Amino acid sequence: MALSRIWSAFIIVAIVVASIKCFFFGQTDIFNWMVIGKADDAANPLKLDGIIQTCWVAVELCLKLIGILALFMGLMSIAERAGGIRLLSRIVGPFFSKLFPDIPKGHPSMGHMIMNFSANLLGLDNAATPFGLKAMESLQELNPSKDVASNAQIMFLCLHAAGLNLIPVSVIAIRASQNASNPTDIFIPCLIVTFVGTITAMMIVSFKQKINLLQPVVIGWVLSISFIIVLLVLYITRLNADGIKSFSGMLSNGLILFVFLVIVLGGLYKKIDVFDAFIDGAKNGFDTAIRIVPYLVGMLVAISLLRTSGTFDVVIGGIKALFASLGADTRFVEGLPTALIRPLSGGAARGMMVSTMETYGPDSFASRLSGIFQGASDTTFYVVAVYFGAVNIKNTRYAIGAMLLADLVGVCTAIGLCYLFFG
Repeated sequence: MALSRIWSAFIIVAIVVASIKCFFFGQTDIFNWMVIGKADDAANPLKLDGIIQTCWVAVELCLKLIGILALFMGLMSIAERAGGIRLLSRIVGPFFSKLFPDIPKGHPSMGHMIMNFSANLLGLDNAATPFGLKAMESLQELNPSKDVASNAQIMFLCLHAAGLNLIPVSVIAIRASQNASNPTDIFIPCLIVTFVGTITAMMIVSFKQKINLLQPVVIGWVLSISFIIVLLVLYITRLNADGIKSFSGMLSNGLILFVFLVIVLGGLYKKIDVFDAFIDGAKNGFDTAIRIVPYLVGMLVAISLLRTSGTFDVVIGGIKALFASLGADTRFVEGLPTALIRPLSGGAARGMMVSTMETYGPDSFASRLSGIFQGASDTTFYVVAVYFGAVNIKNTRYAIGAMLLADLVGVCTAIGLCYLFFG
């Protein structure tokens, strides 16, 4: 119900704002660009896709997902038959059993979730999505109300959407391409923000679900993960932009190939039909990609309307005027467009970050803040549409509110850290 109301509000607000611009400010062509506009059309003043083009983009995105989902879900099928997922579930069971008390001990969903979180940590979006969808399907098997999000599904998606990421490689690469004096200076702020966002999401959902986080197992795991991250930070801070990019590529892609090798060797050791298991899983990946098309089209169209109507410009202008009237520093407002659009569209947020760099310079306060926003969270509404859509969840309960609250804490933390690190 919450998603339905938010989606409806997006459309209503966008059309109302566009109508005001059309009838009171003389922008008579705004309706045309909102419907049939193309971002690459030189005559389009908005430089954004309208709803028709957005529908194509949504379908193309799902088509691209088919191959990735088929590959990774095929490998997951081999791992499941070989017993690898249950082994992984037993390893993380003591920790996950505290965060997910409704999941039976050793259930495969725990293995799927840890694979998703690991892929997210390494910035492997292509791998994280199939693992995450598989986790949602496993959790759905335990869900007594098939159209209502379970506690475990909400906890999983809130942690996923918080986007704990070790190295914001794409942000560093873009800053380097824009000739920033130190492209990696946003690395530590990004890591801190993602960590704070993840802990915040865990605390919010735990409060709602009455989960006690002050347990030795939970504290021990959190401190252990923090220690590993600190060690990696100490190593990475000694590298330059090229070194970070090389290390990240070797670590993340090397781990993918290592996982492939372990899964195949495990399947052969258990004497299962490896290729048959792969095909069975790959078929499920195809079905999943097709199933999320309607959800993705609906969400992306609503976001397109918000962007092309100029609603974001109105919101940013209002925030800047408010803080200016209070006599506060308004430099952070110039980086806010990335933060506002990040929960809606990763690609749009990336474009907004580049635009901020080109407008204010790559070493400006706004550009650094924009980079931290881009590297420090996931696309909340995309996650909601794809992951809940994949298992036909209609009632998301408090999931969206928890995710957005964690996003807000992340935004506030990013602003504070930007002032702390860059003045």
